[in-house]
Amino acid sequence: MTDRLRIALTKGRLQKKSMDLFTRAGLDCEPLENPGRRLIHSLPNYPLDAVLAKAPDVITYVEHGVCDLGIVGKDTILEKGGSFYEVLDLGFGACRFALAVPEGRDFYGSYKTRTIASKYPNVTRAFFEQKGMDVDIIKIEGSVELAPLLGLADGIVDIVETGATLAANGLIPIETVVRVSARLIVNTASMKLHKAEIADLIARCEREVRSAT
Repeated sequence: MTDRLRIALTKGRLQKKSMDLFTRAGLDCEPLENPGRRLIHSLPNYPLDAVLAKAPDVITYVEHGVCDLGIVGKDTILEKGGSFYEVLDLGFGACRFALAVPEGRDFYGSYKTRTIASKYPNVTRAFFEQKGMDVDIIKIEGSVELAPLLGLADGIVDIVETGATLAANGLIPIETVVRVSARLIVNTASMKLHKAEIADLIARCEREVRSAT
């Protein structure tokens, strides 16, 4: 049995931001700088092994206890759900879910059932349920902006950062669904079994998050 913690990091931009945070917190992330094809990396100066994974898998690994902690976007948490502790808003990776429609379209001006395309059906469903609106939701895996252009949907719910892609396809955001950012999550059993070690890592991260605001 190892006394090292294991953390799952979302590959891509969140991985880089996570490394920046850890470096500021005094952790040597050199093994993650050029990871190559390896997916598990041991930090040399801190008892932590980093696992590089896709966002939904970060939650799966933490939930099943093969990783003690994870860093994942709130968007994935809202869509996938799961049983774990969400302990810290890390502040980076900030963006928002938005409802966007073709420019000039009066989305709320009719009683007919709207069709919404999204990669995030659960987030979309929860949003419209709060409004008391009955909508048909179509899950899209690729460029969701295509759905209104092809006449498949009346609007989309998607993650928006700058809005440039929406504008390029004649769509405008008309309402913010929810704002999201990267979160630190912890396995429920690990929080008890490795309380002191996890508390130290959380404290280091929290200190750097606070200093950055």
